[in-house]
Amino acid sequence: MDFEAIETAARRQALRLAARALEQRLNADTSDHVGPQLPCSCGAPAQYHGRHRKTFESVLGPLHLERAYYHCAQCESGFCPRDGALRLELFSLTPGVLRMTGSTAALVSFAESSALLHELAGVEVSAKQVERAAEALGAEIADDECNCVEKTGEVAPTMYLGMDGTGVPMRTAEVAGRSGKQPDGSAKTREAKLVTVWTAESRDEQGVPLRDPGSVTYSAAIESAAAADTSPARSDFAERVWREATRRGFTEASRCAVLGDGSAWIWNTTRELFPQAAQILDRYHAKEALHRTAQSIFGVTGETKPWATARCEELDGGRLRDIVHALRTHSASCADATKCALYVFHNRARMRYPRFRALGLCTSTGVLEAGCKAAIGTRLKRTGMHWTVPGANAIIALRCCKLSGRFEDFWERRQERAAA
Repeated sequence: MDFEAIETAARRQALRLAARALEQRLNADTSDHVGPQLPCSCGAPAQYHGRHRKTFESVLGPLHLERAYYHCAQCESGFCPRDGALRLELFSLTPGVLRMTGSTAALVSFAESSALLHELAGVEVSAKQVERAAEALGAEIADDECNCVEKTGEVAPTMYLGMDGTGVPMRTAEVAGRSGKQPDGSAKTREAKLVTVWTAESRDEQGVPLRDPGSVTYSAAIESAAAADTSPARSDFAERVWREATRRGFTEASRCAVLGDGSAWIWNTTRELFPQAAQILDRYHAKEALHRTAQSIFGVTGETKPWATARCEELDGGRLRDIVHALRTHSASCADATKCALYVFHNRARMRYPRFRALGLCTSTGVLEAGCKAAIGTRLKRTGMHWTVPGANAIIALRCCKLSGRFEDFWERRQERAAA
């Protein structure tokens, strides 16, 4: 007996019967015809033009629905009241399928989402439909993120906030005229800026703070962190950081710390929004900079690793003068050594790792590096992907919402707005 074949066939038949029953029930109800005309959104009257048939993809399979159709001669557009009542306006997908589509597209590519919906739910949504639906849903989430800033969850005694950036591959038109890191000075990417908030109240056997499971939330977009000196308004990214900090109660914690790499925009944003917070240069980034500099100084030789290891030990021990001295020894022959020495000097107050450890603060948790990969890189930086800014920001918003555990709350608010 092939039990898998039996259960698959039984499921398929049950869904088909349920779809026909629902279809018949909805088509028998003609109450959506409310008279010979209805007001159009443009203000003119729209005339009734009979019942129009359309196929919608539902969690039960295809639904062939007949709906009252009204057409406006003034703006030359038409609408079906039932589509709005049942929330069927987006891409011929029912709300249940739209929700599935958003969930899968947040995690994998549009083509993979289409395949997963077919394989796991028996739902037929093309890759192009997935793309359009996911980007529309992501745009809704981005708007919702700007407007929903209520505090969620408990405030821990110590809260951490991190900022980082990563390049997203863009379509040619999106980077035209922009300077970048290509040999000819052009750009192939735009930087997506990420803010993440987390807690680390638990400790390992050595007393080192450990990130609390489920405590990490993300918000990100391709947007500017710069604002004109004469403008009283914050930059778009500073506003994003403030909203995320407000949602998590970051400034209400007894202690708060900001982690980041050496980018000036991170610390400018920190000074503007959180002057009371401890500023910590993420130790992972600091060690990464030392290893890169070792490669520049020694190349692929046996001296590279021992030199970098010695500098990292000095970093952990707080011996920043020794690091700068070792770098200056090579400054005449290696420009990157000079650059790294200046990096350490300018960030010395943020690299007091023995003091931070004595205070029980995280100095490197991997949250920032993992955040850029998890929230952005894994989904948007795969081979062959090239984005528009609106498309990338929509998928980033969708993915951050999903990874932060906020998708259910967003969906409830969406339903409430539709019912209002």
